[in-house]
Amino acid sequence: MAGVVSKKVIEDIRFRCDIVDVIGSYFHLQGAGSSLKALCPFHKEKTPSFHVNRQRQSFHCFGCGAGGDVFRFIMQHEGVDFPTAIRMLAQRAGVTIESEPGEGGSGGVDKALLYRLHSEVAALYHSALLDRKSAAHARAYLEKRALPPEIVEAFQIGYAPNRWDAVCEWARRNKYRAEDVELCGLILRKPDAQGPEAHYYDRFRNRLMFPIHDEQGRVIGFSGRALEEDAKTAKYVNSPETPLFKKSRVLYALDKARRQIAETREALVCEGQIDVIRCHQAGFTTAVAAQGTAFTEEHIRILRRYADGVCLMFDSDRAGQDAAVRAAALFMDAGLAVRAATLPPGDDPDSFIRKRGADAFRQILDGATSAVRFQIDVLAAREDLRSEVGVMRAARAVLATIAHSPNAVQRAKLVQQAAERLNLPPSALTDDLRHLLRQQQRPAADAESAAPAPPAPRPIEEVALCEHLAQVIDHPSVAALVRKYLPLDMISDPICRVVAEAALQCDATGRDLHNVLRDRDDPGGEAQRFAAALMAAPSRVKGTDVAPDDAVKDLVLGLWSRKLTKERSDIERQAMSTADEGALRRGKEITTLLRHLKRWDDGAAVIEMELLH
Repeated sequence: MAGVVSKKVIEDIRFRCDIVDVIGSYFHLQGAGSSLKALCPFHKEKTPSFHVNRQRQSFHCFGCGAGGDVFRFIMQHEGVDFPTAIRMLAQRAGVTIESEPGEGGSGGVDKALLYRLHSEVAALYHSALLDRKSAAHARAYLEKRALPPEIVEAFQIGYAPNRWDAVCEWARRNKYRAEDVELCGLILRKPDAQGPEAHYYDRFRNRLMFPIHDEQGRVIGFSGRALEEDAKTAKYVNSPETPLFKKSRVLYALDKARRQIAETREALVCEGQIDVIRCHQAGFTTAVAAQGTAFTEEHIRILRRYADGVCLMFDSDRAGQDAAVRAAALFMDAGLAVRAATLPPGDDPDSFIRKRGADAFRQILDGATSAVRFQIDVLAAREDLRSEVGVMRAARAVLATIAHSPNAVQRAKLVQQAAERLNLPPSALTDDLRHLLRQQQRPAADAESAAPAPPAPRPIEEVALCEHLAQVIDHPSVAALVRKYLPLDMISDPICRVVAEAALQCDATGRDLHNVLRDRDDPGGEAQRFAAALMAAPSRVKGTDVAPDDAVKDLVLGLWSRKLTKERSDIERQAMSTADEGALRRGKEITTLLRHLKRWDDGAAVIEMELLH
């Protein structure tokens, strides 16, 4: 989509969305004027280190390094990509984006049309539930499950009529192509049939319909619950995989829960849709669920955008317990803290809240235990933990779970808990865990030994140069100095070079630094974060202690000295194996040049001479 929306429209959105107003709508900003601060939303802290600069229209956290412009904030805070951030801010600013053909690299699929189809069919189903006489049994079912009208409205619950052609006929009436509706997974083509709409039929019939929304609240699929008990009929039928709906990437009700999850830093993970709906109705608005599949690594990556931990609330039967243990291991793999809550046998969140109420459910949540304690409680009901064999089996199973944690502190704490529950010395479990971890790490040892070394810190003089160039709007003369005396290929750090190039482009075009950086190759937004840190630099960088021009002249001289010194060293090494008279003369020449690079008046002439060669 970024290629579809023009730069002019993006700039219009940015102009209309003042960063202070946008960030201030998420949490309170302290202070006044151009610089405001708050507790950082991207890491835990007690003292505010998150700064927002109205003049620069940027943010930067001195604690975790997050930073950028208003688009970058939305991307990080909402956990979305750049095209989605554009959409969200466009909606906020009242800017219309005409169309999004080919969005997301889906082979030319018009996703805007698919979103519209899903939204209108969700409205069709919802209207059918509320208004049609034939939906009386669906309304009776909702009444029986104690789902009031306001919840039905909030979750846009609907009813698929007991017909083969309700959606097909709606599509014809509204002049939608059957092929597009089929691409949404709403209708199916009859076997061996080609051509007209008459050969299609509805996927969902006589079912209670739960729209599935993406993180931005757009309908991307449906889950239909059967209203009649029939052994031959699946209880739930979900949308198939489509260009919009990938079940391994969708968490039910995340669009409603994500704000509260981000505030509390913990998600409540349930199994079913009605469980999630009941939790939200009772005030537990961090509840989400996987959509028609077990939890996957992609689900967990999505939750990690908002949460540091999860509380698992699965069904109390054996299948639910096993699913909770498997999910706990995946969450621990991702470095998340995991708690698990236990409901009485035969209950799920929906039935428990209806019978006992929200206060009793909150007590269950408050009493949630660690994943290891939960697993041992489950094993205690299945194994004889008084026997040696039973304890050994339980210990192996628990250690396999603990081994999923990449955090040594978390592992130590869980080992202590397991030792207490299993009545074993912690040292015995620690030894077995160490052995298990060595076994797991051995196959990856070769790959780890071949892994690249961590990146070296950025050269101090290059960072200092970028600090001044980031203020190029206030001090345009520094850009003229750099442009005249310093070829940018002399900047060795790639991120410093990108920021320096962008700053010079700002000087030439008058555009904002973050704006220019968005148009450049910037994997992970590293250059934007670096630029935000530079623009939030202390006053000494902004030139109150030393004139910016003089500081930049010293840096230019330093970079030239570095370049010439390296060239001389290379010549000296070469001279050890060959007697190249030309190289030796150049080496002596460099020694003379370096003596003149101590002061700007002499050094500028040396640089100009070198640039002519």
